[in-house]
Amino acid sequence: MTSKKTEESEVLPKKEESYKEAKEHKEPVKAYFSRERVLTESSDLGRELYNQSRYGELLDDGRVQLSLIEALYLVEKKRLIVYDSRSKVIEHDSFMKKAQKQEPNFWVRYAVYKDIRNRGYIIKTALKFGADFRIYDRGVKPGEDHARWVVFPVYEATSLTWHEFSAKNRVAHSTKKRLLIGCVDSEGDTTYWEVRWLRP
Repeated sequence: MTSKKTEESEVLPKKEESYKEAKEHKEPVKAYFSRERVLTESSDLGRELYNQSRYGELLDDGRVQLSLIEALYLVEKKRLIVYDSRSKVIEHDSFMKKAQKQEPNFWVRYAVYKDIRNRGYIIKTALKFGADFRIYDRGVKPGEDHARWVVFPVYEATSLTWHEFSAKNRVAHSTKKRLLIGCVDSEGDTTYWEVRWLRP
């Protein structure tokens, strides 16, 4: 088993923004905050978020259920407007505070999610694998192929025991995925460490 700090272009290179992505979106999707999730209205714009980039989960009634992390990212990108139960817009900072109350380690997890999405990869939760996130190769959508990596976000000042580190490695190995540790510094920048099994 070896680990190494990955170079920006080596494992998760940044994506050059395409013309299509650079264009302004005509109008943001409307959604509502509901405890640990955000639900969009049933609309073509909402379904487009799911169909094109696999944000959230598509429900039977045509709405898209977003995680708090996905919703905050889309708010930052001005692709989503989130309302509370009184139909009042929840601004970015207020949304962040609500999310941090709901989810432990939210800021660190969000920093990794945001960085991966900005690089042009689809990133989804990986709770059933025992990890925080799973990442798909560019151009691959969930359901078309398996994810390539599982990712564990950690804050740079956090220490991991060998037992914890070994457990994360076993999760990746048992699911036949590569393990990434996303180390977030105090400014929200992320460095990745990739861990692989090697036979001597």
